[in-house]
Amino acid sequence: MIDRRFLLAAGLAALPGLAFAAAPANRRLVFKVLRNGTQIGEHQMSFAGDPASPTVTTDVRMTVKLGPVPVFRYRHHAVERWTGGRFVSLETTTDSNGKAERVSARRTDGGVVIETVKGRTSGSAGLRPFTHWNPEVLSGPLFNPQGGKILKVTARRVGANHWAVRGEAEIDNWYDEAGVWTALKGKLEDGSRIEYRRA
Repeated sequence: MIDRRFLLAAGLAALPGLAFAAAPANRRLVFKVLRNGTQIGEHQMSFAGDPASPTVTTDVRMTVKLGPVPVFRYRHHAVERWTGGRFVSLETTTDSNGKAERVSARRTDGGVVIETVKGRTSGSAGLRPFTHWNPEVLSGPLFNPQGGKILKVTARRVGANHWAVRGEAEIDNWYDEAGVWTALKGKLEDGSRIEYRRA
């Protein structure tokens, strides 16, 4: 079944801004989501504003079926804001098979503050959401945009356009020459495989 690794799905002013990946020409990314080769949903992202100060909106819808019977439904909505290459805020709502989650994260003078239904967590100024689309964030600390948890992961570049994330997640992301996110593959705790393919 779906586990927390799968649902990882979608600085201070003195810190330098990130080099940003180029948004697609049509300002949208759409992926088919497959589990063990079977499509179970779709992951969509839209980009608005200046390329160095984008607002990125994400919508994910997935349904896992056992034969014709739905056994798992997932809906996720996120609005992510950056200014001058620096993470500013993230607001997410998630319905994971009836379990509602909400995350509000924002950069402050003291770092990044994350508020969830379980309370408040503070992280370093370099903390950023693990939303996959910008490979530049993978070199620093990350948090889960669904639950707000600060992740214990490491990321390394294993090819010119390939990043491998390991630890609490086992995810590989690919990007094109311009840095646009093109694919994802991951392994779930039950041994099944998750894959994103550009639609």
